[in-house]
Amino acid sequence: PNSADDLMTRTVSMLEHSGNHIQNQWNNTVTSCPVSLRRRKAGLLPSLEDLLFYTIADGQEKIPAHKFITALKSTGLRTGDPRLKECMDMLKITLKTSSDGVMLDRHLFKKCVQSNIVLLTQAFRKKFVIPDFQPFASHVDELYESAKKLSGGQVADYIPQLAKFSPDLWSVALCTVDGQRHTVGDTKVPFCLQSCVKPLKYAIAVHDHGTEYVHHFIGKEPSGLRFNKLFLNDDDKPHNPMVNAGAIVCTSLIKQGASNAEKFDYVMNFLNKMAGNEYVGFSNATFQSERESGDRNFAIGYYMKEKKCFPEGTDMTSILDFYFQLCSIEVTCESASVMAATLANGGFCPITGERVLSPEAVRNTLSLMHSCGMYDFSGQFAFHVGLPAKSGVSGGILLVVPNVMGVMCWSPPLDKLGNSVRGIQFCTDLVSLFNFHNYDNLRHFAKKLDPRREGGDQRVKSVINLLFAAYSGDVSALRRLALSSMDMEQRDYDSRTALHVAAAEGHTEVIRFLLEACKVNPVPRDRWGNTPLDEAMHFGHHDVVTLLHQFYYLDSRSRPGRHAVRLQARRGRQILLLG
Repeated sequence: PNSADDLMTRTVSMLEHSGNHIQNQWNNTVTSCPVSLRRRKAGLLPSLEDLLFYTIADGQEKIPAHKFITALKSTGLRTGDPRLKECMDMLKITLKTSSDGVMLDRHLFKKCVQSNIVLLTQAFRKKFVIPDFQPFASHVDELYESAKKLSGGQVADYIPQLAKFSPDLWSVALCTVDGQRHTVGDTKVPFCLQSCVKPLKYAIAVHDHGTEYVHHFIGKEPSGLRFNKLFLNDDDKPHNPMVNAGAIVCTSLIKQGASNAEKFDYVMNFLNKMAGNEYVGFSNATFQSERESGDRNFAIGYYMKEKKCFPEGTDMTSILDFYFQLCSIEVTCESASVMAATLANGGFCPITGERVLSPEAVRNTLSLMHSCGMYDFSGQFAFHVGLPAKSGVSGGILLVVPNVMGVMCWSPPLDKLGNSVRGIQFCTDLVSLFNFHNYDNLRHFAKKLDPRREGGDQRVKSVINLLFAAYSGDVSALRRLALSSMDMEQRDYDSRTALHVAAAEGHTEVIRFLLEACKVNPVPRDRWGNTPLDEAMHFGHHDVVTLLHQFYYLDSRSRPGRHAVRLQARRGRQILLLG
């Protein structure tokens, strides 16, 4: 290499070529430096729309519309994404009016994408939170299939509307903070939120009134008791908003003074915004059954009324009706995953960009979901999964990976603690495979995948660091890399190792460290068949040649015959070069 910059540039450009063809072409083509922007404005460089066309067209003058759609879906975006409405509407109009039918030339393509070019640029440059979305989705499918094999658990049957669901129903949907979507299973079947609505209405209450006001009426601690126990803490408050007592009081804080109809519309509007205007419905049959079988909740309500747990002037029976209504709100796995993603995204809905909840409300909600969200299994779940979650008796588990994504798992069969059997297994397997646990170290995780990193990104960086340290003669840096268990025999795009680079530069201390301390292969061959000895001889580094010969001699004595043929073949060349 002529310089450090040459080495780094060549290494990055060649190693990154192994990724997805369309997306990597886009990475190599698009640049955001100020000079390029000025040139583009002056007409000296293609527009972003043209660059995107060239990336997808792959040398053709026209591209089929389905090729663009396929490339778009591979990034995790959907054609129904509200942020792409203008693009999709224009694409439909263009295809109807174009004489070429489904074929798009550069002009028509630019006309279709220009309204949403910023989002499309992010997608094709792999700037989303999960850059390589297709491999990640494949892993999720494998986890889904693994959990599908489980057959234990019982479907809740305390009301007929829950008992009617088949135990074979099983679905998983996820939505990232950038709006990337993936679904598998029965994701369009509606089901009631039940207790999964508790963190959502708590978030609404904190958003409206603030933390101090809400927790004047409700505690923050896990109760250590069943979720429907007739029990308060030492201050005569419900322990937290995730048990029935706390959820009933929390319900009384929403739109105080309004009628139940107004309150219900208010909450439904909130949930619709959180779901990006995807399906949010209501099961009146479930509501009626909940009210008819709600003796335990009425007992809790009267007990709290006697203890003055409600705001002054609260109609307790009316609040219980409202509570049963909220438990009977319907969602699908798909719409609920967007709600979870809104919590993961700090209160902004990822597919509309609208701010729905305050950061304070989101932070408090996730904290309580983490400590109290899984009934009597909350401690175990926090230990093994380490993520905020809320389960419901309908079989749902609302899971949040903060700053990454929201997940909704749904399968009606429940374990003895009231949590979905398949849902618990999926969440556990997800964290076993990916470093999503709250306390997984993002820099030094072991044997776990990090979907937030671009495929090959770590290998590119490690090769650059290794070869640059060898090029610079930095033995201290090499020692740190070796101590971090890095493979010191890694190769670049030309199959050159750190030993090749050090020999070419004449760094004897680096060579001595690699051979003696790291025990690297002393005769690796690059793509042209050259070894480190060839490099040292070519560049006239006599001390390196001597060192390598000494090591070959010692090594060949310990392992006879290994290097004899190679040394004999090169001896004449060495004599000529050394004179």
